[in-house]
Amino acid sequence: MSAASPSPGAAAQASPAALQPSLEALFRPVRRRTRVVRVGDVEIGGDHPIVVQSMTNTDTMDTAATVAQTIRLAEAGCEIVRVTAPSIRDAENLREIRKALREARVDVPLVADIHFTPNAAMIAAEIVEKVRVNPGNYADKKKFEVREYDDAEYQAEIERVHERFRPLVKRCKANGVAMRIGTNHGSLSDRIMNRFGDTALGMVESALEFLDVCEDERFHDVVFSMKASNTQVAIQAYRLLAARLEARAPGEPSYPFHVGVTEAGDAEDGRIKSAIGIGSLLEDGLGDTIRVSLTEDPVREVPVARGIAERASRVARARSERAGTIDVRSRPTPDYFGHAKRETVAASWAGLEVGGEAPVRVELEVPDAGSDPKGAAARLAVDLAALEDVSCESLLLGAGEADALALFRRELESLGVALPCSARVSSAAAVAALADGGIGRVVATIDGAVGSASLRAIAEAASGARLPLEWELDAPDHAIPALVARALDAAEADPAAMSLAPSASLHDVRVQVSSLADHGRGGLPVVLRQAIEAPAVAGLAGAGVPEASLLDASVRLGGLLCDGIGDLVSLRSAAGAASTVDLAYRVLQGARQRTTRTEYISCPSCGRTLFDLEETTARIKARTDHLPGVKIAVMGCIVNGPGEMADADFGYVGSGVGQVTLYVGKEVVARAVPEAEATDRLVELIREHGAWVDPT
Repeated sequence: MSAASPSPGAAAQASPAALQPSLEALFRPVRRRTRVVRVGDVEIGGDHPIVVQSMTNTDTMDTAATVAQTIRLAEAGCEIVRVTAPSIRDAENLREIRKALREARVDVPLVADIHFTPNAAMIAAEIVEKVRVNPGNYADKKKFEVREYDDAEYQAEIERVHERFRPLVKRCKANGVAMRIGTNHGSLSDRIMNRFGDTALGMVESALEFLDVCEDERFHDVVFSMKASNTQVAIQAYRLLAARLEARAPGEPSYPFHVGVTEAGDAEDGRIKSAIGIGSLLEDGLGDTIRVSLTEDPVREVPVARGIAERASRVARARSERAGTIDVRSRPTPDYFGHAKRETVAASWAGLEVGGEAPVRVELEVPDAGSDPKGAAARLAVDLAALEDVSCESLLLGAGEADALALFRRELESLGVALPCSARVSSAAAVAALADGGIGRVVATIDGAVGSASLRAIAEAASGARLPLEWELDAPDHAIPALVARALDAAEADPAAMSLAPSASLHDVRVQVSSLADHGRGGLPVVLRQAIEAPAVAGLAGAGVPEASLLDASVRLGGLLCDGIGDLVSLRSAAGAASTVDLAYRVLQGARQRTTRTEYISCPSCGRTLFDLEETTARIKARTDHLPGVKIAVMGCIVNGPGEMADADFGYVGSGVGQVTLYVGKEVVARAVPEAEATDRLVELIREHGAWVDPT
């Protein structure tokens, strides 16, 4: 065993409380310093751009199909391609795949994906440029066995794992082959689960055990991943690993991160979950190579990954140009390594409960309500009627005359839409004109140029009209603390809420939350604002949200929600109202804040998959997508299935050619179910456990 190997009680070596990042790192993070790891001709880490990866979903023994898909991936902009090697035969066939790619003059580096079979890894390390191993199943096991280990027994198990792993490390070092130590939340070994639980800490400990061997052998061409289908867990695990590695070698460049959210699903939900988990980590400077895991053709993953990476680069460039000192003392969240919803004071805005124990609310801003009351009401009523699984909870009306806003509300109610309404204001007179008009709150946008007298006048008018007041601040990060102080001082009583303009970054919102805490107003509700771009086809009624806007909203809103920040999400959109409201709820569900639809945990498919995963997932969705709150896992094979399904209510897992195993939670309830019958049997299981309702 390496002298650097931790004791079984390593969780206490460097507790999260001792590793909390500095305020500067929370408000203006820079990219994490890492060594450079070469994978063929591709360099990961250091100052190199974020590298985009994907994985083939063909049978590895089908050389022609795997080569063809690899070429398509490379042509789409994929820089590294992973291929599964579930057996020795598959690993040996990587040589034929590599040969065919060279004949086609395609030099994209290959990664062998290894689970359960160390001998396959040893062969792959002679052929490909990188080997991925999963610590949870490389030399350990997962049978959901409960066992108490004393320290001596635990240490003996670590030494056994080390000796099983060491030959691969030596071979990779000798051959110049890189390695990814890829921990999966769903496949933590029984040993890790019994000692650390189903936690981000367990994921980190599992990976560090393998790093001990690498460092003992002076092998440093290592990349880490900490993947989970739960976005909060993924974010926590990567953050904690970064802190633990820094504590392990303070001030030294560390190991690059491969960032991803596993089993993210397909369509909008798959993109949203991926953007939340990947994008929010990149926002904080964590991540050097990324893979978006969609239950779709892998070629379709590449532009999504590129969109997330390009967004992160733009945000980082803009942040590097920021100047001025950010004068705050409080932390925006109590624990950077864990999720805890920020505690806020409950409020009622025209019947809409916000803050306190209420869920994060969804609001739609209607900017033309005052300028075109009848037209805006008619368009909105038609669009909101398209909503099926969710409903808009509040409207924010754009600035306008009180009479015009009242007309809009009457028109909307006459069309069968009755929602709490708030209104933007620009002056004390505008506030006073809305008194007794049934308005839930007024929102005033202020910047550093507004005078204190104007602030006081608006605050006094709101108090006199008995209207809750939300201050929306428009200022760069270093100016936010002073503007928060001025806004709070302007009112005799606390305002109803505070927000930042939609142009503000995730980090700007953290500054605002910390500033509120500095002034003893840490319980003030915070509104998260987001602007959505127009769809590609202008003027198309009900048009969807463009993918770039979907990714941006997912990263910015989802990252804050995973931090526990945000009591109401307010979106202003040039796209259709229905698709905008729907996006808000999908982001809330992706961030694990509200569950309003069926949750699917479906893997992206690979050469191990025993059925057409995309087609199967679509078929199961068609039967079950009307069951809000029910979690269904659709897994192509057993590699991560049982573990990821510990977070699901029901599971559908390929277990043989044309055969499926069905789970309730992590318990097997039916084996060797013919694939043709499996969807019906899954529906029967849902009925038997009282989770079924007939679709309307």
